[in-house]
Amino acid sequence: MRDTVYFLVFDGYADWQAALALCEIRRPGDWRVRAVGFSMAPVTSMGGLVVQPKLTLAQLDLTRAALLILPGGHLWRRGEGLAAVVAARHVHAAGTPVAGIDGGVLALARAGLLDHCRHTGNHPGHIGRHAPDYRGAEQYDARVLAVSDGGTLTASELGSVEFAREVIRTLDLYNASDREHWFRLYKRALPPPWLADATAVAA
Repeated sequence: MRDTVYFLVFDGYADWQAALALCEIRRPGDWRVRAVGFSMAPVTSMGGLVVQPKLTLAQLDLTRAALLILPGGHLWRRGEGLAAVVAARHVHAAGTPVAGIDGGVLALARAGLLDHCRHTGNHPGHIGRHAPDYRGAEQYDARVLAVSDGGTLTASELGSVEFAREVIRTLDLYNASDREHWFRLYKRALPPPWLADATAVAA
């Protein structure tokens, strides 16, 4: 049963980038979110939060994995995190989607997962500069802040709401109409009809 979303944590990971997505994953109560690390040592996020990984990348259960999320962080630009690159490749090969936002996209590129699917990132040229073996430049879409294709989710560092929407769609958390209302609420502060009606009655 694929009921677990694995979220990579490491020293200096960008804790806000996937926060909204993780909250929406947990909201229905049907999904497990597990923090996975390069080791079992506690890590400190970019915002100063101390997190204890529940397991290591080597311990991922591919039979339960519904999604692997790789957030941004300075280690990707330093060329580190090879274990995550290998894990992303294995998870994707097992038929499970993988997601990267900001620098996490670089790990997907290094795994060869962006060479033949539509994807995005921080800005044109960023991926190629940090992932020399990347061959997907023609598939790069600079018009969007987040996109899903071919079992990969990619997002710009500025696209945390769009990233959450792609996660919601991938896990089929809400129907298409509710997803659109959710996006309008969190992106543009436009309440859904039922919330607007309730607000009008209360007023």
